[in-house]
Amino acid sequence: MNGSLNIGKLFGIPVKLHVTFLLAIPLFAWIIGRDVAMTARVIEGFLNLAAGTLGILPRISIDPSYLEQGIAPYLVGVVVALGLFFCVFVHELAHSLLARRHGIRIHSITLLILGGVSSIEDDLPEPRHELPMALAGPLTSLGLGFLSTVLAYVADAAIASRPLAGALVFVLGYLGILNVMLFAFNLIPAFPMDGGRVLRAWLAARMPLSRATKIAADIGKAFAVLMGIFGVLVVFNPILIIIAFFIYIGADQESMMVRYNVLLKDLRVSDVMAREVITVPPTTPIPDVIRLMYATKHLAFPVLDQGVVVGMVTLDDVHRTPEIDRDAKQVRDIMTRSLVTLPPDALLTEAFRLMTRQGIGRIPIVEGTTLIGIVTRTDILRVMELREI
Repeated sequence: MNGSLNIGKLFGIPVKLHVTFLLAIPLFAWIIGRDVAMTARVIEGFLNLAAGTLGILPRISIDPSYLEQGIAPYLVGVVVALGLFFCVFVHELAHSLLARRHGIRIHSITLLILGGVSSIEDDLPEPRHELPMALAGPLTSLGLGFLSTVLAYVADAAIASRPLAGALVFVLGYLGILNVMLFAFNLIPAFPMDGGRVLRAWLAARMPLSRATKIAADIGKAFAVLMGIFGVLVVFNPILIIIAFFIYIGADQESMMVRYNVLLKDLRVSDVMAREVITVPPTTPIPDVIRLMYATKHLAFPVLDQGVVVGMVTLDDVHRTPEIDRDAKQVRDIMTRSLVTLPPDALLTEAFRLMTRQGIGRIPIVEGTTLIGIVTRTDILRVMELREI
């Protein structure tokens, strides 16, 4: 995902931090810290409700002395925000580890401003695998909520200083509430949330996967519209509006992804690639490349040096070169050298996935070191249109 920083690996899975995460910490700190007294009463109510349900735990009263001093409310807000994102990370890790257990490759886990996302292999999911994978995250959140609540009682009983105990109970109780909310919210049967994936897995056992995905995605989009209307007209909550937007976009993208996979299933790049490829040597002057683009209506050409593909020169490469310098430069001075190539037996879905992720419009097809064709995004879209007839 663009804008993400690699921060390490856990269980062999790359963990990334999106730049929006840095915005989330002060935002959540402000939301949490602006009224700690009222929030403390809510947390007390939650913990005492849990105590009353179990019938064996004492009632808790939070001493807010430390929480209301100077910048303490916002520091506590930072701690709660970091704790929440750690819990979201564990939630996503549960999905990823179970997916890997079923032989599904995990590309990464990325922490975003509104939570986390696991980037998994984009193959069509097996319903019998998707159901436990979808439930793993919410059940992990429920477990974390239970653990946070228990630790809040332990802190209240074990710490003699009531203000210090109050601060710890506030943090742990808040995380308990947030994790229970995360559990409940994710089980709403609206795609792309975990509940929507549970619904799709259930439907896919009774109908084609593409139809099951469309139904789950339509429910997700309807839920997002209702949430957005509620966030605008009823409570005017910008966070609800943003969440609704991301749910709608996520449901639409997931539905499209499955549509692409169904339409391109079993096709290889050799089935659709163009075999007559116009190439240029690295010594070609830039003005000649521009004229060739006008003549052929192609916006990119593979660069061949002694029969080996060494790069790609595109219209974007030309645009990045100042006009005053173009007459003096050759293709080798501006071409893209970090080239993505595929063998002819690669799946067409893999080619489309690479184009989407890396923002490229074409991929050279090579056999060994020999260029034998090229496949473009337009080629793939035309095939999809034909297979929908």
